[in-house]
Amino acid sequence: MRRRGSDFRRPVRRRIPNVFWLTLCGLVILLFIVLLSRENQQPTSRSVYEKVIRSDFSRSTQNEEKVMEGLNITDEMLSPDSVTRQLNDQISLAKGFLVIAKESNNLQFAWELSAQIRNSQILLSNAALRRTPLTISESETAVRDMALLLFQAQQLHYDSATMIMRLKAKIQGLEEQMSTVSDKSSKYGQIAAEEVPKSLYCLGVRLTSERFQNANLQGKLKENRQTALKLKDNSLYHFCVFSDNILAASVVVNSTALNSNNPSKIVFHLVTDEVNYAAMKAWFTMNSFGGVTVDVQKIEDFSWLNASYVPVLKQLQDSETQSYYFSGSGGDNRTPIKFRNPKYLSMLNHLRFYIPEVFPALKKVVFLDDDVVVQKDLSPLFSLDLNGNVNGAVETCMETFHRYHKYLNYSHPLIREHFDPDACGWAFGMNVFDLVEWRRRNVTGIYHYWQEKNVDRTLWKLGTLPPGLLTFYGLTEPLNPSWHVLGLGYTNVDQHLIEKGAVLHFNGNSKPWLKIGMEKYKSLWDKYVDYGHPLLQLCNVH
Repeated sequence: MRRRGSDFRRPVRRRIPNVFWLTLCGLVILLFIVLLSRENQQPTSRSVYEKVIRSDFSRSTQNEEKVMEGLNITDEMLSPDSVTRQLNDQISLAKGFLVIAKESNNLQFAWELSAQIRNSQILLSNAALRRTPLTISESETAVRDMALLLFQAQQLHYDSATMIMRLKAKIQGLEEQMSTVSDKSSKYGQIAAEEVPKSLYCLGVRLTSERFQNANLQGKLKENRQTALKLKDNSLYHFCVFSDNILAASVVVNSTALNSNNPSKIVFHLVTDEVNYAAMKAWFTMNSFGGVTVDVQKIEDFSWLNASYVPVLKQLQDSETQSYYFSGSGGDNRTPIKFRNPKYLSMLNHLRFYIPEVFPALKKVVFLDDDVVVQKDLSPLFSLDLNGNVNGAVETCMETFHRYHKYLNYSHPLIREHFDPDACGWAFGMNVFDLVEWRRRNVTGIYHYWQEKNVDRTLWKLGTLPPGLLTFYGLTEPLNPSWHVLGLGYTNVDQHLIEKGAVLHFNGNSKPWLKIGMEKYKSLWDKYVDYGHPLLQLCNVH
């Protein structure tokens, strides 16, 4: 037999080593273990993820519920099929069309709109009372009728652009009317505040007659001169009031006496003018105030009060100043009416800056305006430590309105350089003055300096508070707010503050002795007036 060549021989099959098979089996087993472990881990991680999602969803749901609760939103309002919301939208649109219909003199259509608005509002009101949402069946007629009217309004060319323009014009007209009414109200209120009621005028005339005709009264006046020593005794409690209003001054004295723990130690120094001096003297002589000593002076007796010493008196002699404040014309031909109030130009009002000259023997006084009522014992004021300051006063900077920049002209360099615009304002009306420190620091001289700088009215317009803020800047000790409660003559005051207050101030135009006085506070003042007094009844004071 012939052998085949070597090239054509069947190749020998090689055996795969056992090591290879072992390795392959190991890899397969390892892969199986890895896959199995991953399958076991997936449910865990998925459950954690689901928990996080569920927690976030729960938290967001709670936040949404809080927002809905705060906004008073109900599920019915959020529903796309909410009949209540649809009715409210129709009513809002109908009200706008109603205004245009009236202006267009389409009164019949305006009446139909008004009637349908009322019908829809009744439906909503009934649903709110029974606390159940409106149903489609009970509101279907109202929605359809309103829709027909709104469609008719569109046919009448009451489109949105027209409605917006007309409403804007209406708003502008109302704003102009409101501004006019506000100006008139301010003007008439100012006039009413400045007038002297007939009853008070009558009282002054009757008392003046008593002063010169009543022999018994003449004898009492002579006896009262024996109390002159008390007027200079610094161990007593000295109060001063500058006023031309007999009844108001009487309430201040009477309320202080009735609420004092020791009225016999109280001395009242009243300063008035020549016109009211006799009447004021007679009233406080014929009436007893629980042992309080009352002294009445007239401003005309102060020889030092003249134009050469007092800047305000010198400025009042200037023709331009007289024109500005008395004729109602100024640089802009529109002097605010409040600046033409005679009290701002009265020397009785400016006399508070000359207290050391008026009472040269005194060391400490409490100054009271004549529109206050005292309802607590004020003797602790005389033992207060003012920490070297001259003026003890209640600050009024709880609101930004009562800070310095609201009273003074900070565009002027003198004001800008010397005074902090955010400094706290304070109130005149109940002030404790250390007259020893006042004289030492020449506070009246500081007042004169600023009055002379304001001759052209560029630092402030008028009044006593702005120059007071300048004069006592850095010299004022803040007092507890309960000593002096303000605002009873022009605004609402917290009843709790009134109950705690020692001095209640009727600052503002609505004085309690005027018809325009605020009724809810008048009783606080009335209880210190003896309406049964023969002279008050004769003059119909009530």
